[in-house]
Amino acid sequence: MKIKTALILLICLNFMLCASSQKKLEKSREKDPGHQYNMGLFFLNEGNLNEAIKYFNKALALKPDYDLAFCMIGLAHSMNGKFNEAINYLKKSLSLSPGLTEAHNYLGVAYQELGFLDEAEKEFMIATLDRTYLSRELPYYNLARIYFTKDKLEEALSYVNKALEMNRNFRMANNLKGMILEKQLKYKEAIESYKIALKNLETETTLNRNVAMDYYVTINFNLAVAYFKSDELDKAKEIFIKIYPGATNAEMKLKIEQYLRAIK
Repeated sequence: MKIKTALILLICLNFMLCASSQKKLEKSREKDPGHQYNMGLFFLNEGNLNEAIKYFNKALALKPDYDLAFCMIGLAHSMNGKFNEAINYLKKSLSLSPGLTEAHNYLGVAYQELGFLDEAEKEFMIATLDRTYLSRELPYYNLARIYFTKDKLEEALSYVNKALEMNRNFRMANNLKGMILEKQLKYKEAIESYKIALKNLETETTLNRNVAMDYYVTINFNLAVAYFKSDELDKAKEIFIKIYPGATNAEMKLKIEQYLRAIK
């Protein structure tokens, strides 16, 4: 009995020590800006933007000059469509760390969405110059988008090809390349680019189901249009019919219906 009692007391003591240690750990984390920042990243990756911003702000309360926290709040606002707020936070991040390349790229995106293309181009160019930046395909892709918008197709194609040199599985870049080639009336090459983009989409595991479906419909729509323009009407019709049930956007449904009527 004495041995059993001793074992029970030992177990209780270990439990109390573990609970005490856990409380100390939680308190230390509350005061750790790095932990708060990482929590913000977790919620940002989950798409919970408000919760992400809350934790990034906690990190800033503990460390007011936390450049990365300002940067990520800017990104979260940009993802939420609040581009003016995003610009303010990203500029603050760059005032603390002018060499923070990610902030330059995110700032360029915010400018681009607001239609300030010259300012956006400047930020993307800065980002491409940093050879240590592990995501250099992003500013090259964004530059391609700018030149595509300006209808400067050769420049757009040059930049999108640079993006694909760095990441050949870059789904959005392959889709954009298809759009550029299609506008250049190179339909067969455009079709191949759209097919590659769809293969890239199949291998992506981080997209949630709804987002993945939207991309699936959009890229397939582009592919069907390219088939339509190259007079491969049966292939175009097959794809339009396949994607119609998954199209949640009323405008997209209307476009598909118009193409189907034109094929008949």
